[in-house]
Amino acid sequence: MKELSKGYNIVGLSQGSLIGRGIVEFCEGAPPVRNLISVAAPQAGVASIPLNAGGTTVRTIANSIMKAGAYSDYAQKRFAPTGYIKLPKNIKGYLKSCKFLPKLNNERPNDRNPAYKKRFSSLKNLVLIMNENDTTIRPKESSWFGYYEDGSTKKVLQPRETKLYMEDWIGLKKLDKAGRVKFIKVEGNHLQISGAELLHYIIPYL
Repeated sequence: MKELSKGYNIVGLSQGSLIGRGIVEFCEGAPPVRNLISVAAPQAGVASIPLNAGGTTVRTIANSIMKAGAYSDYAQKRFAPTGYIKLPKNIKGYLKSCKFLPKLNNERPNDRNPAYKKRFSSLKNLVLIMNENDTTIRPKESSWFGYYEDGSTKKVLQPRETKLYMEDWIGLKKLDKAGRVKFIKVEGNHLQISGAELLHYIIPYL
């Protein structure tokens, strides 16, 4: 689009932020994204689907799909959240069969694409907003690219402690070292953000 040729900004809410990041990383020759603002997003994945969310029908569908296996072809093709479920005790299955997040995060050792890193690290600013009391994103630190240690749900690695950061698979470390990552914490549960916080943390990047 001609109107976007000089660049534009993306604000992503929850899993919408993953789609926004996919636009940045995957779209070759697209208009440049200047700032990516990510609000309560599962950037490093989620360890479970919050089955208390939605109505009875949603819970029933989610339960049946999870019983079939989050990484089964059936689940991956029919239930979008399975594309970013990262089960700490089944990292092998995640890397092999999860269709979306391993690619987005350049996690597969033999399939890392330097173009994704180059495009992502070209952002002027990456704004990562985490809800302090988030019960939907598990762990909440995923909104900052933090996540559980492989094999356990007891210890959460902070963003700079993860392999994704230390080995710089997508350019997060490069952005951070350049002072272009904003780690922001706000009170409240999933996607709760006040008008004052919106004005302070989001509007300046639009």
